[in-house]
Amino acid sequence: MTKWLRENRQMVIRVAGSLLALVLLLILIQEEGDGELFSALRRVSLLYFFLALLVLLVSRMFAATRWYILLRSAGVDISLLRAIMLMFTGNFSSNFLPSTIGGDVVRLGGAMQMGYDRAICLASLVVDRLIGMAGMILALPLGLVPFLSLNNGLMQSVTLAGLFQKGLDFAKRTLEAFSIWLKRPAGLGGALLATLGNQIFIYLMIYLLLFGIDHRLSFWLVAGMYTLTYFVTLIPISINGLGVQELSMAFLLVQLGGLTSSESATIALLMRVLFILTSLPGAFFLPSILAAMNDKRNDPAVQ
Repeated sequence: MTKWLRENRQMVIRVAGSLLALVLLLILIQEEGDGELFSALRRVSLLYFFLALLVLLVSRMFAATRWYILLRSAGVDISLLRAIMLMFTGNFSSNFLPSTIGGDVVRLGGAMQMGYDRAICLASLVVDRLIGMAGMILALPLGLVPFLSLNNGLMQSVTLAGLFQKGLDFAKRTLEAFSIWLKRPAGLGGALLATLGNQIFIYLMIYLLLFGIDHRLSFWLVAGMYTLTYFVTLIPISINGLGVQELSMAFLLVQLGGLTSSESATIALLMRVLFILTSLPGAFFLPSILAAMNDKRNDPAVQ
């Protein structure tokens, strides 16, 4: 048992972190009673919910376009349709498969199955992540300024500064991944524009959910709150941010948005539901990709 815990320490930590965050979220809900949560859920307009779903699907298209631009600018002859297919498959695997099989691993396996260059595809996934982070860093002041205005702002600034420094360290360690694209600034610029489109539509999804429960918050405040949540979920203490995303978003909606605990929990939970729903198209493509990955792993010629 001890040996198993050592070998799977990271997974154990992430499972425990997810459970702890979910328990804390339940405690937050209990402060106003379970009935308040169900009452808030019933208030959600189905029209705004489906509009939010549509908007989030558009954001997924922008995310796929970002990766597509990076691959094409590096000389990979991939179609936009295939990039979208692999993106959805990766999102699905992140939501439904064990943490040892991440979305990027599935995307890479799928790209290799289609015959694309492994080294370039691997580098593109790293750069794809970094550009996504760069876009969020651009939006970080939108959440950081109102967040630091809360009580204990000094302690919070120290915490966020630590997170920001970790992000910078990660960017420095992976700078070599940009070697292909530094000679192709148009590719990097196009990818950054795509990631900004992705972010805007994610913010709009949350904005519409808030409309669905008759709350009017500034779009830029919504953007700032989600951006802060994004950086919190970068801490590897949960599975795909499960629990941590919901807890941090619920906390910010209460503290900065003025929502009740039940209303904030409703928005946080619906966000998770929408992210899961928009990943479901990837289930159609996943079996063939996993089978191909398994065949390559068992092929003596590649060992």
